[in-house]
Amino acid sequence: MFIATVIVSIFLACALVMSAVGKLTKSDSVIPGMEKVGVPVDKIPVLAYLEIAGAIGLVVGLFWWPIGVAAAIGVILYFVGAVIAHVRVKDIAGVGPAAFLAVVAIAALVLRLLTV
Repeated sequence: MFIATVIVSIFLACALVMSAVGKLTKSDSVIPGMEKVGVPVDKIPVLAYLEIAGAIGLVVGLFWWPIGVAAAIGVILYFVGAVIAHVRVKDIAGVGPAAFLAVVAIAALVLRLLTV
């Protein structure tokens, strides 16, 4: 079960870092979506740093489970907020990726709790 925890946690951490890099480099594939849901431009780096913190927490959590649990909960809340933001402005195309990552974060949490 721990191997599954490692795989899911590392996958999610990589996805978070890639998303954060897109936000910090103001990627043309990321910024329009952020603006569409009403995220102020000056808050985009904050979201990127939260993603980086989540990624670090997931990796550190593989060695100390309470950090992994806390990180997974934070990432779940982050992506539930993203889903709500996309639904609020009827951006159905943006709901899928955010919902998928929320489900992966839930899987990371469940797996981390099962391997305590």
